[in-house]
Amino acid sequence: MSEEIRELQDLKFQGIKINYLYVCKRKLWLFSKNITFENRSDKVLLGRILHEYSYPKEETKEVLIDNLIMIDILSDGAVREVKYSSKMKEADIMQVMYYLYYLKQKGIEKQGIINYPKERKKEILQLTPEYEQKVKQALSEIEKITSQIVPPPATKQKICKSCAYFEFCWG
Repeated sequence: MSEEIRELQDLKFQGIKINYLYVCKRKLWLFSKNITFENRSDKVLLGRILHEYSYPKEETKEVLIDNLIMIDILSDGAVREVKYSSKMKEADIMQVMYYLYYLKQKGIEKQGIINYPKERKKEILQLTPEYEQKVKQALSEIEKITSQIVPPPATKQKICKSCAYFEFCWG
């Protein structure tokens, strides 16, 4: 098996797991074990509504690749993610970098864009060798965290109160 194909097989993570790695390792672990509370979260609902009604003229929305990663919008040679807020900017960037890296392994090179419509901001991204290395490290860390028998301990962060897992971790 070629190195490129083996590496692509190692990438089989949902993009949201990359995002959660940078937001909260406990949330990543819980999500990976199908312990989810997103369907009860007002913040998640607001994000879905924003995503649904933002950029109505875009024809290529919610593109599912390999039954694994869901790209919000594919347009103008770019992979675009729509986010509610830029508060988790590093997590958002790394999620898009994972998508760009994944596509590159399939021979497709794109630019990345994160849209924050509520803030009227956008972030334009390019996959660099440094980001490729960060993605590889993130994938390794996700594998390590999700293979643990017990979740990482809860750690208080500013975002905890608005997290769908708040009651589970702190209630």
